Amino acid sequence: MTQQAVLSNHPFLSGLGERHRTLLAAQTRPFQATAGEMLAREDEPAKKFYLIQAGHVALDLHAPGRGVVAIQTVGPGEIVGWSWLVPPHRWQFDCRAVDTVQGLVIDAAWLRQQCEQDHELGYLLLKELLTVIGNRLAATRVQLLDIYK
Repeated sequence: MTQQAVLSNHPFLSGLGERHRTLLAAQTRPFQATAGEMLAREDEPAKKFYLIQAGHVALDLHAPGRGVVAIQTVGPGEIVGWSWLVPPHRWQFDCRAVDTVQGLVIDAAWLRQQCEQDHELGYLLLKELLTVIGNRLAATRVQLLDIYK
């Protein structure tokens, strides 16, 4: 299967046209992480954007007095990383492989540049990212309600 076909099969990018999939395919690389491996650490620069194809990634937050709090676990068909788009481009969560994770990774600086140059691409990605951010905010809210019980 071509990289372009792999991209079109990922739900996050399914709304992109052939031109945008071709552009992204040229810079997308496969990645694999083993259980316990960190994909990102809270407050570090967000340099990558992950499209998960297999396995699960825990999104954790450091809560004063509670330590690490699991906010959400994402799996196949989902993404890890929206912080690459939002200044100051720092991870908002720790992202840890729960089991063996396979997927695709895109360099964040390159992707931001493409979005600046091609506003249609930026708009399409932003629409999808807003859905992800909304879901993550809802998950965080549930965790916060549990903290203050």
